[in-house]
Amino acid sequence: MTASAPRYMARFRCIAEACEDTCCAGLTVPISESRWSLLRQKVAGGPDEARVSALITPNPDGATGQQAGILGKRADGHCAFLDEAKLCSLQRRYGEAVLPDGCSVFPRVLTRWGAQVEMAGSLACPETARLCLLAEDALVREPVPEEQALRPQVARQVAAGDDAWTAHADTVREAMLRLLARREVPFAARLFALGRMALDLGDFYFPGTTAFAPTGEASPHPGTSGVEEAAAPETREPMADSALDARGASRHPRASEDVDASASETWEPMVDSAPDASDARAEAAGERLASILREYEATDTLASLQAQLEALELPGGPWAGICGAVLRSREAAVSSPRFLSLMHDVRASYGGADTSPDDGWQLHATRRSALESLHGERVHQYFLHHALNHVLRHPFTEAPSLLNAMFLLVLRASVVRWVLLGHPAVVALLDTPGTPVATLDAAAVEAFQGVAKHVEQAPSFLEFAKGLAGEGPETFARLLILVKGL
Repeated sequence: MTASAPRYMARFRCIAEACEDTCCAGLTVPISESRWSLLRQKVAGGPDEARVSALITPNPDGATGQQAGILGKRADGHCAFLDEAKLCSLQRRYGEAVLPDGCSVFPRVLTRWGAQVEMAGSLACPETARLCLLAEDALVREPVPEEQALRPQVARQVAAGDDAWTAHADTVREAMLRLLARREVPFAARLFALGRMALDLGDFYFPGTTAFAPTGEASPHPGTSGVEEAAAPETREPMADSALDARGASRHPRASEDVDASASETWEPMVDSAPDASDARAEAAGERLASILREYEATDTLASLQAQLEALELPGGPWAGICGAVLRSREAAVSSPRFLSLMHDVRASYGGADTSPDDGWQLHATRRSALESLHGERVHQYFLHHALNHVLRHPFTEAPSLLNAMFLLVLRASVVRWVLLGHPAVVALLDTPGTPVATLDAAAVEAFQGVAKHVEQAPSFLEFAKGLAGEGPETFARLLILVKGL
């Protein structure tokens, strides 16, 4: 096995009782049948036998295998096995081997791409967030010793390569990472470009696509007809005057008549044909994918998209309303005093519970401009690293589409931006421009970590994001609202 990780994860070491938070609180932790059995063997006949029997219970959903049991919690939401020193009493007495997979691996996130195991990190851990956000070289990927990829057997297999969606996933992901790293282009414009690229690819590159298959007919994308999927780019509606005409916006900004005509010949619906025609069709699909990826790396394409985004005028109130709604819903479900205190302070900084989204947006926009002038590059680094880590941490193959994966990235970034600009330390910093940048760094770590732990992975948030995104061109139009807010 070979393993790789961004540099910040190669540097990661748990700081245990020195941590300002604990990963042993606020989370529901399952334990597999095998680990549960091993733990019972280890404690059998000892003082912890009754405690383990009482505090680990069968999954109330009836799940088995990896989700067979659930670790109990104290009244304050902390794990029942956390001791007074903020350390795991089970690990201290019986070793790492008895821990549930989640406890052993966290904050590491393991993903298997072919034969390669990649280790990214969850920013729900304060130390991971610090290492990821604050070091300039944090997202440089490099090989790591195999032993650092704890329990590689639990890694998600996201690119088996036995279908076109996963077979081309690494190529698409690398293009996404390169585009995100284009620092000469404003961050919001990079996200806009990724959304447009995803929309263009979505006509033929999606889960279950057979556009790349050497034989058989192309299966339509969900919600489209086979004819629509096979249609040439030149048959799409031309660019509408409104930038919110997402279907028109999917037309590539620099597509030529020659390219469109070529695609038209390639993408006629399949009929019974000789194997060489089928092979040519598959080859054309691969070439089309590569062409779109190359086009979105072109400097003049990015400049054109940047100009389009800057010319687009949208109200900020809806963006502020979305961010506020997300956080209010999570406050009702989270018991962490640390998170709730931060949310209270953020809400107060925007005018309290009764402030309108438009008024909240005006405050946010003023602060955004002021912080940009004081510490623009530092803030850019936070959000770039967050986005790069998102692409590594959350394989887009798990989403219904590439565009949907992009929408989730931008929504998460928007919520964090709202929290950061409402953080009391940031508000105070703007009133006292000479404040050391370390104060901003500390606020950023708290904002990103709090959102990662209590918002980003919550089922209610993911369900909200799914409903908000909609489908296809509708998703792109809504992504524009979020990008403009950033």
